Amino acid sequence: MSIFQTIILSVVEGITEFLPISSTGHMIITSSLMGIEKDAFTKLFEIAVQLGAILSVVVLYWKKFFDFSRGQFYLKLIVAVIPALLLGALFSEKIDNLLESPTVVAIAFVAGGVILLFVDNIFKASTIDTDKDISFGKGFIIGIWQCLAMIPGVSRSAASIIGGMQQKLTRRLAAEFSFFLAVPTMAAATGYKLLKAYKATPEMLKDKHNLIALGLGNVIAFIVAMIAIKFFITYLQKHGFKLFGWYRIIAGIVLLILIYTGKIAQ
Repeated sequence: MSIFQTIILSVVEGITEFLPISSTGHMIITSSLMGIEKDAFTKLFEIAVQLGAILSVVVLYWKKFFDFSRGQFYLKLIVAVIPALLLGALFSEKIDNLLESPTVVAIAFVAGGVILLFVDNIFKASTIDTDKDISFGKGFIIGIWQCLAMIPGVSRSAASIIGGMQQKLTRRLAAEFSFFLAVPTMAAATGYKLLKAYKATPEMLKDKHNLIALGLGNVIAFIVAMIAIKFFITYLQKHGFKLFGWYRIIAGIVLLILIYTGKIAQ
């Protein structure tokens, strides 16, 4: 993977990680369009670069993240992340196989897009506007919703935000809780992948080129994600999800055409 390809993938990750359009799906599509070989390091990079993006949440919301007087806030995140940790541990290999399928991504894009067109009207009765009012039960259910994102193209952000709205959270709070939940979820996924890669092929993480790619990728993803989060929160409060729904539908249809015409491998 070249430096140029590293930069492009990192920008894509930073833009899409917190928007409801699936960062994993876009990484798969981008890799396919650029002809990047799906070797062990590429697969690792697509997961590890998410660490830079999620660190942007810690920086942007550092007052909330490091307010240690709010002990229940941390406990709620732990409870919410349990479903993803359990399913990730049980179905790791099957998930890895799905991560190689543009067809799965395309179908998930379209299906998720249709849902986003109507989600604002479906979940209108939002009564919870502060994380203090999110119960442990609601946090756990949002965590279950998040597990839908194990299917590439579904979008972790979209699944957990919709889960939050289904639990009566306002759009803003549902989005923020989704961002907070990304930190332990993606930190655990990245740590697991790095440890697994080091045990399998330790030389891969000692290679200078690979280390530069990981470092550069995380820095770029961090900067771009900070900008994307600020845009998303502002836009979501004013306009809702319809734009993202139409984008997903159009992107999914275009991807299916590219797959059908052989431009992208299934």
